[in-house]
Amino acid sequence: MSSQFTLDQIQLQLDRYPPEQKTRSLQAWDAADELLIRYAQQQLPNHQNPLLLVNDLFGTLACALHAWQPVQWSDSYLSQLATQHNLQQNDLPAVKQVASTEPCPAFNAVLLKLPGNHSFLRYQLRQIKQQLPDGASLIAAAKAKDIHANLLQIFAEEIGPVSASLTEKKCRLITAICDKNQTVPKNPEFPLVWPVELPLQDQTLTLDIVNHANVFAREQLDIGARFFLQHLPSVQPGQRVIDLGCGNGVIGLALLAAEPQVQILFCDESYMAVQSSRENVNRHFPAANQCEFLVDDSMSQQPDLSADYIFCNPPFHQQQAVTDHIAWQMFADARRVLKIGGRLRIVCNRHLGYGEKLTRLFGGCIHVASNAKFSVFEAIRRK
Repeated sequence: MSSQFTLDQIQLQLDRYPPEQKTRSLQAWDAADELLIRYAQQQLPNHQNPLLLVNDLFGTLACALHAWQPVQWSDSYLSQLATQHNLQQNDLPAVKQVASTEPCPAFNAVLLKLPGNHSFLRYQLRQIKQQLPDGASLIAAAKAKDIHANLLQIFAEEIGPVSASLTEKKCRLITAICDKNQTVPKNPEFPLVWPVELPLQDQTLTLDIVNHANVFAREQLDIGARFFLQHLPSVQPGQRVIDLGCGNGVIGLALLAAEPQVQILFCDESYMAVQSSRENVNRHFPAANQCEFLVDDSMSQQPDLSADYIFCNPPFHQQQAVTDHIAWQMFADARRVLKIGGRLRIVCNRHLGYGEKLTRLFGGCIHVASNAKFSVFEAIRRK
């Protein structure tokens, strides 16, 4: 059952994604979407095509503003799938979708939903400014609590003079006026390359890691991954392994360092994550041509009974909403994709209770290790 979106004369049926998730209290839109839609209706009356939509999470903007022939630019494969689903269920034509790893598409007007990652925001603003005419406006929207002096400074440094509207339904519009004479800040660099020490079981491996702008833990190894790296099992030559939610690929890199002949699929819903993994493997293991790189919705494109091992640090939120449905999907997909006797090993925050979830799904769960914050579990597919 979809949620009814109504704004002025617009009526739409909209879902978050995946549409079958049980978290029905969460809408596919917020007041920031409504502010951007009303701005387009009032300030872009002549359908200034094409309209660039940046970070349109579930396709609400694409559906409501389809008359503007919108083009979506996003780092999220799930956002693209959500948009396709919502366009289809409202009998609307498809829109052009461009991944964040591709150059910013051409546009005549642009609307931006604020991403959670400020490095990614800077990257997007720099790309947009290359096409934005001098004196033209970039319009963004976000929750009022996320619009603070540091955020407005980012818009001022990257685009030009900036202002924010009054709060409406706990959200605000940001207007930045393009100043072509303004000097672009030198930092941060995109992509960023930084040294990281991988704490393996019998050695510490130091590698220069490529991180594109929207990759989690952009300038350091996150503490969950660091703990996970200390508790990786031995893999065998020729085994097929999946680094699920791979990020910059540090787990897969550690496995390749220990066993260069292992077959690894680096898989994530973020285009920049998969690109980072690809570049890191090419940089440090150029002969590892058995590796694969795929943008996917969990492991929806993987065949049954095809993996020996799956490694995962599952998220417990979707954008700003806390939810376990993504972890559940990953665990269910893992049970389907693993061979009989295949193993899923995860790291998670201790309070999440994922060990119980794995026990329910797999019929058992092995507690591998814990510290004050994280636990490592392993589940085996028995049948």
